[in-house]
Amino acid sequence: MAKLIYATNMSLDGYVEDENGSFDWGEPSEQLHSFFNDLLRPIGTHLYGRAMYEVMTYWETALSIPDGNEIENDFARIWQTAEKVVYSTTLTTVPTTNTRIEPAFNPNAVQHLKVNAVSDISIGGAQIAAQAFSAGLIDECHLIIHPIILGAGKPALPKNVRLNLELLNENRFDGDVVHLHYRVTT
Repeated sequence: MAKLIYATNMSLDGYVEDENGSFDWGEPSEQLHSFFNDLLRPIGTHLYGRAMYEVMTYWETALSIPDGNEIENDFARIWQTAEKVVYSTTLTTVPTTNTRIEPAFNPNAVQHLKVNAVSDISIGGAQIAAQAFSAGLIDECHLIIHPIILGAGKPALPKNVRLNLELLNENRFDGDVVHLHYRVTT
């Protein structure tokens, strides 16, 4: 069975965006971007909420940018190859390949996907991940913690969900960014 993996950039106080919706503080160094490439390379399907998907559509055309950096080009190729499922009630079409729209997050459908997938699945976007956490579907978390306190914003992790975690790995990156890799242990 495939694992459902949540990976996110977050502030030290647990936000993925500040109170104005900005996440510019989470710009990855080349070292961190290369780590993300390796983390997402084996992923066969990405599950996204609409807002996260719209941010990620940049990678559909990133290879056409002149003088593109090889780490970013590598990420674009990885992202373009993977299947993508977007949960949205407002989108009717998508500008990216290998992408389908689902009107709502369905825990049973995601469990079915996990059982039948040949490679792991990622989930991106704090709100859609909160639904997966609540449904008990998340198997692993990669929390990329940036050395900033935002004070308010969009939480990286859901409220009213209690899970036991086992630390599998930790890494430190340029700019005092820390990666914590956890397995959900129930």
